[in-house]
Amino acid sequence: MIQTPYLLFLGDAPDQLAAKVAQGIKDWNPDAAVGQYRMEGCGADVGLADMTLEQAQAAGAKTVVVGVANRGGYISKAWQEVLVKALQMGFDIASGLHNLLRDEDALVAAARVNGMTLHDVRIPSVAYPIANGKKRSGKRCLAIGTDCSVGKMYTGLAMDTEMQKRGMKSTFRPTGQTGILITGGGVPLDAVIADFMAGAVEYLTPDNDADHWDHIEGQGSLFHVSYSGVTMALIHGGQPDALILAHEPTRKHMRGLPDYDLPTLEQLRDTALPIARIANPNCVVAGISVNTQHLGADAYEEYLADLEKRMGLPAVDPFRQGAGRLVDALEAI
Repeated sequence: MIQTPYLLFLGDAPDQLAAKVAQGIKDWNPDAAVGQYRMEGCGADVGLADMTLEQAQAAGAKTVVVGVANRGGYISKAWQEVLVKALQMGFDIASGLHNLLRDEDALVAAARVNGMTLHDVRIPSVAYPIANGKKRSGKRCLAIGTDCSVGKMYTGLAMDTEMQKRGMKSTFRPTGQTGILITGGGVPLDAVIADFMAGAVEYLTPDNDADHWDHIEGQGSLFHVSYSGVTMALIHGGQPDALILAHEPTRKHMRGLPDYDLPTLEQLRDTALPIARIANPNCVVAGISVNTQHLGADAYEEYLADLEKRMGLPAVDPFRQGAGRLVDALEAI
């Protein structure tokens, strides 16, 4: 088990989006973190107290969590110096980066000498089966995005929270490092061998009560040439009864791909639904989740109203407004 509370390590993250792991923990499990550690040049701030390692230790922090998701998932020399010091001071380290802690000789040595633990959240802990496509009992909802990092995880968490408030049967099913760090379990899907990804999603969302909803954490985008494979595995392995379209309207291009424009929501709907109906012929598009953090109060309300009229679906920002109308749409299925 990863010990809490955490100190969230933001390193030298270039922008807010790069610190999405730390931001997700702060937003959805704030009691688990005492502060944030930012290096010189850090362009992110998740709104927690800035702390040194010494201050965090005095505040009771047990684990330094790498809260940055940089492209390629690497640990720089500058990061390594801070993390080695943390181990020498008695902190455990947890990370969901592709570049594993256990592959960094300096970190392994420091952990061994000081009796501390390295937690690589992105290492699959189960021998997942190959997907068989058999229909499972219970209901499943999957958020799919026009791009990466548009709010798919927040959508699932917000819908699960709303269902729990209503006394409905509901579970959030994490498929990435942030969700796993928030909830304590899940499948690190993008680290699963490709042939077993869909099977891992089947494993994560087993048979359940007929009125139980699994909210499967979305990943990637069918339109993102770097990460479309993980999205396809979620769609077929998840066999969703409902899709929620997720979008961030101020993006100028696909994340990390300046030569690729974002698809429209209509393109996303018309591409994803036929694919989903291969595994579940009854799948429907139930609503739209919009990340409006970069739109002002008047602008975001106008945008959502126009989008809802255009698409004929409930369109909400579940973090800003709550997920009530999206849950209403699921109840009507």
